[in-house]
Amino acid sequence: MTPFEKIINFSSAHRITTHLIFWIFIFILFFNKNFSNPEEFKIEVLYTLYYELFSIIVAYFLSYRILPRLMTTQKNNWTWGELILGSYFISVIARLTMVFVLEPIVRKPPFKQESITEILADLPTLFGAYFLHILSLSIFFIFIKLIKDQYIIQKRSLLLEKQKAETELKILKAQLNPHFLFNTLNNIYSLSVINSPITSKSIAVLSEILDCILYRCSSTYVPLSQEITLLENYISLEKLRYDERLSVIFNHEMDQNGSIAPLILLSLVENAFKHGAGEDVGIAPKIEIDLKLINNNFEFTIRNTISKTVFETETGKIGLNNIIQQLDKIYPENYTFNVTKTAEDFTAQLKINLASQYNLA
Repeated sequence: MTPFEKIINFSSAHRITTHLIFWIFIFILFFNKNFSNPEEFKIEVLYTLYYELFSIIVAYFLSYRILPRLMTTQKNNWTWGELILGSYFISVIARLTMVFVLEPIVRKPPFKQESITEILADLPTLFGAYFLHILSLSIFFIFIKLIKDQYIIQKRSLLLEKQKAETELKILKAQLNPHFLFNTLNNIYSLSVINSPITSKSIAVLSEILDCILYRCSSTYVPLSQEITLLENYISLEKLRYDERLSVIFNHEMDQNGSIAPLILLSLVENAFKHGAGEDVGIAPKIEIDLKLINNNFEFTIRNTISKTVFETETGKIGLNNIIQQLDKIYPENYTFNVTKTAEDFTAQLKINLASQYNLA
């Protein structure tokens, strides 16, 4: 936490104390130290307290009453009217206090005093000699409060934006996980119908996958080694279904165990199985996966063969769109995702600069 943030937090938690410290500082700052006797000291204290008192009134009037309403998008004609009348009223009270309270204390009689009518009608003196002078002291408070308010608003906006992004990510993950679970359960159901001996093994592998998804993929980033294990389990589950008809090659190379957003790679692999091996109509389905992490540069390429009669479905589009939305939120401007489709195969290539997520931490 920066010193500025500590000051903001302290002022919010101890508002009265902070305000008292500020106005004491202003008194010391503007108090004239040049006096030769106790009488001059007394006069200087009275004048400084007088101007600071009305500076406080103007500062709180503008900061808490006028400026918040002027900064809204609503019509503020009444606010401008209140500003003019309030400024005039404060100036009149300040002038009356000077003439009938302060001057009799600090000046020796006889001396001439204006009447109340003259004071009320003397607008140039009220505005130039009183309101502007008082405002010059209160401007420090107003400026600091505006900075504080803008900082709090910006921080609150960033927090709300972060919470919104996290909520949207949870929604996207919730869309992907049931999709994966539905497809996998269909596979196991097909095995159970024919009383396949590998049914129980398939359930055990699925249980391990679900354990990973439900309990280890809740954070924004997970270890890449965990994702690799998840992919290997998923591949083994699918290979139990397809036996030797399916060829899967999974190569991975890492110079470190980095972190990555969870479930994105699983969604790409699932998509390859569903629209590659799952749509097999006579060809020998083949899936090739290459994963590399070198110097925080992550690259994931997956290629699956497709039948010439297979067309892209809306479900496939939704899955890829969800992946892109997650990437946009987690790795904005730090990834590239390209898909290439030919008559024989479909290739998806994902590149991520993983160093970006460490810089945001």
